[in-house]
Amino acid sequence: MVSTLAKRWIMPTASPTDFLRRYRGLSPILAQVMVKRGFEDPNEAHRFIYANDDQNIAFLPKSINKKHLDKAVGRIRYAIRQGERIAVYGDFDADGVTSTTLLTQALKMLGANVRPYIPHRIDEGYGLNTPALRELAKQGIRLVITVDCGIRSLEEVKEGKAAGLDIIVTDHHSIGSDIELLRQEAYAVINPKQDEDNPLMLAGVGVAYLLAQTLFKVHQANTPRSKNGNGYLRAEDLLDLVAIGTVADLMPLNRLENRLLVRRGLAILNQSKRMGLRALLEVAGVQPGSATAQTIGFTLGPRINAAGRLDNAMVAYELLAANTPEIAQEYAEKLQALNIKRQDITRAAQETIKLRLETEHDPSLPMIFASDSSFEPGIVGLVAGRLTEEYFRPAVIMEEGETESRASCRSIPQFDITNALDQCADLLVRHGGHALAAGFTVVNENIPALRERLMGIAQQTLQGQTLIPTLDIDAEVQMRDLSAHLVKELHLLEPCGNSNPVPVFALRDVIVEESRTVGKDARHLKLRVSKSGYPPLDAIAFGLGEWADHMPDCIDIAFQLEINEWNGRQTLQANVQDIHPAGTSD
Repeated sequence: MVSTLAKRWIMPTASPTDFLRRYRGLSPILAQVMVKRGFEDPNEAHRFIYANDDQNIAFLPKSINKKHLDKAVGRIRYAIRQGERIAVYGDFDADGVTSTTLLTQALKMLGANVRPYIPHRIDEGYGLNTPALRELAKQGIRLVITVDCGIRSLEEVKEGKAAGLDIIVTDHHSIGSDIELLRQEAYAVINPKQDEDNPLMLAGVGVAYLLAQTLFKVHQANTPRSKNGNGYLRAEDLLDLVAIGTVADLMPLNRLENRLLVRRGLAILNQSKRMGLRALLEVAGVQPGSATAQTIGFTLGPRINAAGRLDNAMVAYELLAANTPEIAQEYAEKLQALNIKRQDITRAAQETIKLRLETEHDPSLPMIFASDSSFEPGIVGLVAGRLTEEYFRPAVIMEEGETESRASCRSIPQFDITNALDQCADLLVRHGGHALAAGFTVVNENIPALRERLMGIAQQTLQGQTLIPTLDIDAEVQMRDLSAHLVKELHLLEPCGNSNPVPVFALRDVIVEESRTVGKDARHLKLRVSKSGYPPLDAIAFGLGEWADHMPDCIDIAFQLEINEWNGRQTLQANVQDIHPAGTSD
């Protein structure tokens, strides 16, 4: 099996000029981008770009099952009044940690006796586990609220209930076939994917936020002059956490609910009120007030995730909950060190698997299925993701334990990995996730049968399909279209991320004036391209250093347009996503 470098470009259908003029206030290029992304009504495009954040966020709880939301709020308020001990039980990834921090902080602001609980990835595994619930009950906890987990934990909820716990499940993952039984055992179940014709596509932290928002609203309606130490209770102050969890968990940012929450959350984040985030941005070299969704995706999210991957997710919780600069700095430096270690371990595991794949010489394999006892369980998901991106195949990467093994899976749009795992449920201890990302635990003796069955499902599903990675092109442009003004206008699409990516443009038949490798191991490419009659355009192509040995004189490029700042000087730059020899990109 060999990796694939070239991508198939999916070109847009050019819209008539008269039609694009209907998108008042937008340039023809941005209008074309909106059309490509499904906004064929100019009014809908305008609403997406200019939606009133605060007004729309206020109405989001109305989209959650009211019966279960009201029941949960009533039970939590009773626990607060009675002084009952509450535990917020989260997950060890960035979504889970931000969810845990958000709801714990919100409940403390309401006067609750509450503590966070995040299981250890290696010792306890993902989601609810019975020993932890029994221990919490022994410690006097009476109410457990899950965040970002629990929707497929029927047996654990039963055991927790038997131990004397009331359990409120808040989650956003796919609902299992036992949802009705779960509703009977849990005190309440809040998941926007249940009982909705058009469910909200929120992260776990988004669901936790709507619960906190409703709690604050009910509290203030009953005690309108109540204050905490910092002034009136405001759910809005927690939106920085929502932005981080939503982007890091790859929630679709073409959905208005996530767009609003992340856009407003970034505004809160850039006010630098949370000491831990301010310290983490500083150690990562990010200027205060300049954080974007890309900052979350490539800087904050990986560092927060590193705690749960290699140590204990409570390290990340302590950072987010830090209330002194000294504590914030201590935990920011810990996360920075863990992230560097995570990068090294991930790279080594990836190279180990690639070496195996290259010796197998079997390009027909429909799925990558690899395991090793030396793999760190916290990095198998990262390795699976990178291999899926490089080989464009579903990937299952497993850390072998003595009797049980844990795996992370990543997939491609043509293959629903969670559906495939559902078909293997009889072989698994537990499993769950999304269409493109999932995880499971399996008894070692079942691994050969599991591999065979998953390979068979993948073979049947993907048979006859040409598995080549694709690249969506938002618009074909000319050199004359490129300007700093266009870059500024494209910022109206922010926050960009999953399902609302930074626009990618195609520019054909450009002359390569300069080409050289840069960076560690010469992995990247620095270019200068031109067209007759126009100034040359600087370009950077990350991960495309292999082109240096066979660069044509004339190429087509797919790129994102940006401003590069160096030594106080700003220049227009193409961030190249893919290269084709001129004339081969149709």
